[in-house]
Amino acid sequence: MLSDVTTPQDLDDRFREALAGLAAAPRRRDPAEPVHDDAPLTGAQLLDLFDAQVTSRQLDLAGRWLRSFGEGFYTIGSAGHESNAAVAAALRPGDPALLHYRSGAFYCLRAAQAAGEVAFPVPEEEAAAPEPGAESTLSAVDVTPPEPGAGMPGAMVPAVGTPELGAPPPGAQGAPSAAGTTSPGAEPGAVAEAGAGAGAQAASGAAGGPAPGRDHPAAGDDAAVGQDAAVGDDAAVEQDEAVREDAYAGAARDVLRGMVASAREPIAGGRHKVFGRADLAIVPTTSTIASHLPRAVGAGLALERLRRRDPAGRRAGADPLGDVGQPPRSPWPPDAIVVCSFGDASVNHASATAAFNTAGWYDHTGLRIPVLFVCEDNGLGISVRSPKGWVEATLRSKPGIRYFSADGTDPVQTYAAAVEAAGWVRRHRRPAVLHLSTVRLMGHAGADAETAYRSAGEIAADLDRDPVLATARLLVAAGVATTGELLARYDERGWQVRRIAEEVLGEPKLASAAEVVAELAPRRPARVARAVADAAVRAGGPGAAVRADTFGGRLPEAAGPLTLAQSINAALADGMLDHPGMVVFGEDVAARGGVYGVTKGLRDRYGAARVFDTLLDETSILGLGLGAGLAGLLPVPEIQYLAYLHNAEDQLRGEAATMRFFSSGAFRNPMVVRVPGLAYQEGFGGHFHNDNSLAVLRDVPGLVVAVPARPDDAAAMVRTCLASAAVDGSVCVLVEPIALYHTRDLYAEGDGEWLADYAEPGAWAAGHAPVGRARVYGVGSAEDVTIVTFGNGVPMSLRAAATLADEGVGSRVVDLRWLAPLPVADIVREASVTGRVLVVDETRRSGGVGEGVLAALVDGGYVGAARRVAAIDSFVPLGPATRAVLVTEDAITQGARTLLAR
Repeated sequence: MLSDVTTPQDLDDRFREALAGLAAAPRRRDPAEPVHDDAPLTGAQLLDLFDAQVTSRQLDLAGRWLRSFGEGFYTIGSAGHESNAAVAAALRPGDPALLHYRSGAFYCLRAAQAAGEVAFPVPEEEAAAPEPGAESTLSAVDVTPPEPGAGMPGAMVPAVGTPELGAPPPGAQGAPSAAGTTSPGAEPGAVAEAGAGAGAQAASGAAGGPAPGRDHPAAGDDAAVGQDAAVGDDAAVEQDEAVREDAYAGAARDVLRGMVASAREPIAGGRHKVFGRADLAIVPTTSTIASHLPRAVGAGLALERLRRRDPAGRRAGADPLGDVGQPPRSPWPPDAIVVCSFGDASVNHASATAAFNTAGWYDHTGLRIPVLFVCEDNGLGISVRSPKGWVEATLRSKPGIRYFSADGTDPVQTYAAAVEAAGWVRRHRRPAVLHLSTVRLMGHAGADAETAYRSAGEIAADLDRDPVLATARLLVAAGVATTGELLARYDERGWQVRRIAEEVLGEPKLASAAEVVAELAPRRPARVARAVADAAVRAGGPGAAVRADTFGGRLPEAAGPLTLAQSINAALADGMLDHPGMVVFGEDVAARGGVYGVTKGLRDRYGAARVFDTLLDETSILGLGLGAGLAGLLPVPEIQYLAYLHNAEDQLRGEAATMRFFSSGAFRNPMVVRVPGLAYQEGFGGHFHNDNSLAVLRDVPGLVVAVPARPDDAAAMVRTCLASAAVDGSVCVLVEPIALYHTRDLYAEGDGEWLADYAEPGAWAAGHAPVGRARVYGVGSAEDVTIVTFGNGVPMSLRAAATLADEGVGSRVVDLRWLAPLPVADIVREASVTGRVLVVDETRRSGGVGEGVLAALVDGGYVGAARRVAAIDSFVPLGPATRAVLVTEDAITQGARTLLAR
């Protein structure tokens, strides 16, 4: 069956031939008995693993068949790695999993677990969750928070009347899974019985539970409901089909839909082939070349932080503001662990090194991160061999990470090792790695000719270690099944997969740009504005007393005019009051208060559990943020300087910005990244501390990029970014001009014109700064020239406009404020008023912001004159030489004069 779709190794025929040659056992064994003496699995459970493995194998064969006539778009398969089904069996279905792309068998078994169709024993020592805080000591960088309400306003505790951590939202119980069905015959919200241990697993599982990070819409919110709507008019028929299928068939349908890019695929909706489903607690990963490992560490840290907080330990009336705010809420059970799988070649990736180092670093400080790393080592990275012994030596050497290993082609040994490793992580809440030696069958992908870099003997040796065949050998040798029975199961599943593959071929594909980008980064400005207004009501009403106490009786609006840095600090403090799940972290942000004092005092107000220092690694800082957002917190990480962001930008591009896109909104990672940056620092030069490169941010689809120039805008934009992250799951980057942090004057020394009062809560709504809206200043008649700029360019342009006003020239100075999305309508409107546009861009001419502004003008139909003043294509040098490469006020003034002379 399907032998015509295998590679030249003809895996299907080889399996049949080897299976037929197995000798029958002398007696039949009761499937309820262990498969052999002291085995941790019964014959029935091993048959369940076999079914998951066979489903995965048949999916690989079907993928090659689909590709053979141009209807399949993904052929990286799981052949040789099918014993990862035993890893899934050793976990609970509520344990969040970030999976390697060879995880077909894991995915199939997790689906069957969540549906209650299979059950595996939970070791006695794992059955009871550890007491909150057990075996967990906190270092000086993360002390145990005080009791809720005891000197810690806005502590991360559930609000009164809020479901406990891990509980599904109203209406979620009994809801159909992404495969379209609940367990057949189950009452709404009921857990299907599946033998001993199933109840314990289902109770701690995620079947029917909340989607991690899902934005549950309010009643009547049509804009939010669209993401859950069925595609096409065949939803009822599809549900009937799903009811007739078992969980393995449903999982196969999911995977095949991904292969053919069907718009009905349950996680990415045809945008990519990934393993992911919210109700299975499987988080989609788009690359798996280690870039997902830092996120896994962040999720583990956040999960443990949330577990340590007692939902019932809150004293009535202790925290009025928290009662009406949005409490943090994990989508997973409190005792869950995070599992993250990857290949042996990924061990060498910088992102993997960062993740291992961060997990070990925190473990060394006494913090607990319950993450199980699973390395599936087939000895190859496409065609490049992993040196013998290298992976084991590398993994064993990681400080703070417990090492476990097993033969990954032996399902019983794999299961036993996985149970031991998962149990250790769950009990101790500490990181571990499970190293599985595996094989890779049928090459890396469909076009891979292994004979170019592997000998026939090597390939044959791997075929002899086929994990599906290994499971069959155990079953036959134990007398649990005959070769004929196993072949019948294999063929039955194969024909089922082939039938489903033929069915999904006709399903609709994404056909328009609007469909493709629908879940990229939804913007709901009205809801964001309402969130800001609601926060103002809380801060000025029920939370006023707590707010006054938090600020020590010295409210920022009463402190007189503030600098940019002071305004951001006050806005962050207010944000932490209104968002109990908000956490601020990064290098030097806690004890020192940031290199420039922007986070000064926040740790004293909110405690080290919410404001903490990290190790010096930008990849890990962003990874912690990604995991924290996924786990239910609102992370605000700081990258100390813009130049350091480039070390880790893939965590924003490849991980953060893609999460909602490749999960159709089922998962999201709300985050506000603060980045001190840009040039013009006096007395502190060099390109690392004066980086003016923003192109890498502006190129990321869906990313919000904000650059506040004035103190009053800065506070408003911080509130907008926090609200946008909380409401829309946005990933926002707030680039804060370092040179303007402590600037007080604009035109002359001592004029205080670059200071601004901090708005009291009653004025927050009126002063709201919507994403993608500019601010306009009129100088003189404001009728002669429009100057479009941002950041440091704003005060320089205002000074240049003042000089021009003395010459009788009126200017409109447009502060973009938002570089992504650009305020295109405002740009075109203000440019059209004067018919002359000068773009002042402190970034570089090549790849700078000015290019985007000029393109927006052309696309918007602007027909007037335009000119650009920008920094030259150079790194920023040290000392006075900066004036030779950066934009100056004189250059702005002369540029405007040249434009007017045309």
